[in-house]
Amino acid sequence: MVPVNLRLKAPEIAYQLRHSGAVMCFSQPALAPLAEQARAENPALQLYTSLPEFAGAAPLPAIDEDNPAIILYTSGTTAQPKGTTHTHRTACETVRQIGHGLLNESDIVLSVTSFMHTTGLLCNLLQAIYLGASASFLPAFNAGGVLDTIERFRCTYLVALPALLQFVVEEQVRCPRDVSSLRCVIAGGDTVPVSLQERFQQHFGIPCPEVYGMTESLPVSMNPPEAIRPGSIGKPSVELRIVDLQDREVPPGEVGEIVVRSSSNTIGYWNDEAATAALLRGGWLHTGDLGSLDSDGYLWFKGRLKQIIIRAGSNISPQDVEEASYRHPAVLEAGVIGVPDLVYGERVVAFVALRAGSTAAEGELIAYARTRLADYKVPENIYFLDELPKGITGKVQRRALKDLLPRAAGA
Repeated sequence: MVPVNLRLKAPEIAYQLRHSGAVMCFSQPALAPLAEQARAENPALQLYTSLPEFAGAAPLPAIDEDNPAIILYTSGTTAQPKGTTHTHRTACETVRQIGHGLLNESDIVLSVTSFMHTTGLLCNLLQAIYLGASASFLPAFNAGGVLDTIERFRCTYLVALPALLQFVVEEQVRCPRDVSSLRCVIAGGDTVPVSLQERFQQHFGIPCPEVYGMTESLPVSMNPPEAIRPGSIGKPSVELRIVDLQDREVPPGEVGEIVVRSSSNTIGYWNDEAATAALLRGGWLHTGDLGSLDSDGYLWFKGRLKQIIIRAGSNISPQDVEEASYRHPAVLEAGVIGVPDLVYGERVVAFVALRAGSTAAEGELIAYARTRLADYKVPENIYFLDELPKGITGKVQRRALKDLLPRAAGA
């Protein structure tokens, strides 16, 4: 199965169909023209807008649990998307580990994320099927629709990206609904600001623990609901090490790359041996994320290898600066990037979107950040947008912010 993101254009869809070797495509009738355009580059592909009629029932084939079952294409921020491949076994392990001790057949799962994303497919759809639970699905994300669905169907379980959850909280503040049925809400897929977790607890009455994972491996760590450590990404639920550039384990408290070994790890990237070898070196999945473990075993996210800002030899995590920005009551969204500097190598620049009805000046936000960050981490410039650009999974796209910089700076 190759779920396709509905926001993609025909050439992007054609690439995924061609690269995956898909032979059949099922599409809603309204999306058939887009599918037809994509099929132009894949003439052998069969396109269906309704389920075909079969002459007779055939016996189901025997399933080898180690055969590929799902190809999930990543966002492709630096190159063509990679096809993360999960087998029947790794997909079931993901579902089992996510729901272990949290859900049962009496739950009502609400999915607000596209099924092309691991959250929508594995954490929601397959989770409900695996448990025999009920599920509600939204055709498209809408903050009001999320709250209305919770109220109408008494949904109990929700997994959401932080960028989407921000808007759900804002809508609940603006127009409260009865959300008392919710008993388990998890946020992940990107850094979850502590301020968002606090606001969620305030307006929904339950905690919103952060879970850490990725398309290639999920879950990796989660904050126990009864022992949440704000700002951390929880305690590892799999084998996990923090290593240096030579893959040597570093002591607790030191920053290094997060590597994991888990029964839910992907078997690799479809038709990409080089990328697979780089990902699964030495039997461990190399996440490309930086982190550290504290003395109690909690994992702290410290940025991504390719996103670290280096100013005058000091490493700066964009997420740290964003976290400080989120603390300001007027800030709804924040995105931080590093830009070249002839003297310091890089300097810090921030983009923010303000809450409706709120105002804040650049100097005010810089002064505020200075009260919460070391001076070398404080943004030198802050630019205002109505909404920050996001990728197909709802994450703020720092690469897109870099493209916007000349216009924002008036160059």
